[in-house]
Amino acid sequence: QVQLVESGGGLAQPGGSLRLSCAASGFTFSSYAMSWYRQAPGKERELVATIINSGDGSTSYADSVKGRFTISRDNAKNTVYLQMNSLKPEDTAVYYCKDPRGYWGQGTQVTVSS
Repeated sequence: QVQLVESGGGLAQPGGSLRLSCAASGFTFSSYAMSWYRQAPGKERELVATIINSGDGSTSYADSVKGRFTISRDNAKNTVYLQMNSLKPEDTAVYYCKDPRGYWGQGTQVTVSS
């Protein structure tokens, strides 16, 4: 069965960095675009970044994270990453990975606080 398992969340100071990972199994990972979403307390889940499955692995980002976050993938490891730099308190949220068919991981908490 399809499984998406996020890791790498935790507590970071403003201006700090974290790297999230999402390990996929149960499907042909290289055939699908992958996305990261986040949900802050009391807010709707929002799309953070997407990486396509083919060609040059084009990426897209929410305006709020552009220039600070980088999505990447390693098809040999069936893993998608989210490198988060220059973190802000407003980046505090549960971060989820998702494939285009609607499978979600369980999420990993990111808290940015001094």
